Amino acid sequence: MKIPFNRFPSLFSRLVMLMVIMISSIASKAQTQQVEMADGMRSNGKIYIVVAVCLTILIGLFFYVFLLDRKITKIEKE
Repeated sequence: MKIPFNRFPSLFSRLVMLMVIMISSIASKAQTQQVEMADGMRSNGKIYIVVAVCLTILIGLFFYVFLLDRKITKIEKE
């Protein structure tokens, strides 16, 4: 089954919008509640390690999707 190239950007944009909505809802919920674990990690300085690991995973996923898109585009041109 061949996926049309023009369909990929709309699928990608939908996934990005879904992630933005999820992150904003989590952030708004976190602002209304006090989380003891987060306060403890922030006071110890470990929260920066958690954020760095999450960012590394996200950057890796975006890089993988970018490379996959380039490979698919190359295959479609052939």
